[in-house]
Amino acid sequence: MKQTKAILAVLLAVTLCVPFALFAMARPGDHAITNPYAAVNWEAARAYKTALHTHTTASDGDPTLKQSVQRHAETGFDIVATTDHGTVNYTWAEPCPNKLIHDVLTALGRNGQEGQLEYLGYEGAFDNGATYTYATADNGDDYLTLAEGKTILRLPYGIENNAVSVNAHVNSWFADYCDNSITTYEDAVRGVEKAGGVCVINHPGEYTKARYELRTENAYDQNNFAYSYYINKYAGLIAEHKSCIGIDINSKGDNRTRFERKLWDILLQRFSANGENVFAIASSDAHQLSVIDTGFSLLLMEEQTSAAARKALENGEFFAASHCLGNPDELADIAAALKEYYGETDLYQKVDGTVQAMAEKVAAIESGEESADESIGVTYSVLDGEGYTTCDTFPAVNAVTVDEATDTITLDTSDALLIRWISDGKLLATQKADGSPFCLRDYEEQLGDYVRAEVFGEGGILYTQAFLLDAADKTGEAPVTRGLYFNMGVLDFLFAEIHRWTEVILRFFATVFIK
Repeated sequence: MKQTKAILAVLLAVTLCVPFALFAMARPGDHAITNPYAAVNWEAARAYKTALHTHTTASDGDPTLKQSVQRHAETGFDIVATTDHGTVNYTWAEPCPNKLIHDVLTALGRNGQEGQLEYLGYEGAFDNGATYTYATADNGDDYLTLAEGKTILRLPYGIENNAVSVNAHVNSWFADYCDNSITTYEDAVRGVEKAGGVCVINHPGEYTKARYELRTENAYDQNNFAYSYYINKYAGLIAEHKSCIGIDINSKGDNRTRFERKLWDILLQRFSANGENVFAIASSDAHQLSVIDTGFSLLLMEEQTSAAARKALENGEFFAASHCLGNPDELADIAAALKEYYGETDLYQKVDGTVQAMAEKVAAIESGEESADESIGVTYSVLDGEGYTTCDTFPAVNAVTVDEATDTITLDTSDALLIRWISDGKLLATQKADGSPFCLRDYEEQLGDYVRAEVFGEGGILYTQAFLLDAADKTGEAPVTRGLYFNMGVLDFLFAEIHRWTEVILRFFATVFIK
């Protein structure tokens, strides 16, 4: 009898549990995940290494155009936009008609090679002996073709607008437009949009002076009036002008842009709440040959054309990437994860050593041993003194898989060691790059309206665009928070300068008081 009761009890328990088990197995996804890479055909697409921002002697760069193109070829670029200050790039073959900025800077001694302009012609050889041809294809695009068959696409109409502004620089492509007025971002962004181009806000930390902050918590502090004002301005510009796809988050070795990921996350919080995205590029902003391979963007395209490049930029079908990393908190987290997953390797020692060097520099500035208006000036880099990489590999994302049924995002990577997942500016998790999915359910209470990934390997770092969560449910319900800002032209920079020098003075008096 007892045995019969026991069997009945087991059967009853199983009967009660089965519906719950079936419900758990059939549980729908908790989130609708907007994947910016959903339209990418990973079998057909290729990641084209792209220089979106670089300079020559046509404005204030040291290298001539020919030297710049040679170095881009040597370092593996597939697409190059020449973006001199206030100078639309029409061709690499012959002199361009707009030489005003070049002539002024030459007179002031502000460009290299004593202002020499050296174009490529339609065939020739570089200083390293490599021969090339340059021609316009049937599709209207210009290509440089090397003897071994490699081709480089010249992105049309590259320019850095606002040449005579105070660091309110806007890069644009695909439209014959130039703004050289003494102005702020507003006029340039509006003009690019009217002309039918695509643009991005360059190195915001140069304008806001966040580059001079010593600690991440102080940069873009929204309780600070100056930072709040500029954040509102960037949010307003991007919200009002669809031609402005986002901001530069890592350029020129990442010393001055080391806090731009924080700004990006603040903007993403505002836009994702309305079901919208903000894209991030990385570039070199190279004024010297040694800087050309610091930062770049990887455009996911099936064909090497300017039309495909524009589509990738407008849809967020690209990754920002850099051989350099300058944020001490990010590097400290990476060092800890490397130690946990891989032990105290040479790479761990290098990353951790960079973190220690950064801490020493900050302490020296705060103690008054070094100039009070210095920035950290220390970065992790895999480039040698000439600007060539010392590492044969760079982390790659070969495919992105989103499974809404299980609330997971999986990155298929190569030459990667770590994947860092971030939402609302907070690091949710650091995974070993072994193909394991990232499950949103594991971090439900910490999730905001988006999540993004950073892929780290020995060769540098790669940033995905943000994956929006439940975007369709939010569209139009919560307009992007723009806040208070005005278009006061060149006067706007005063907020940043006053704030910066106030910090310098306070640091000086603190040092004197401590001593």
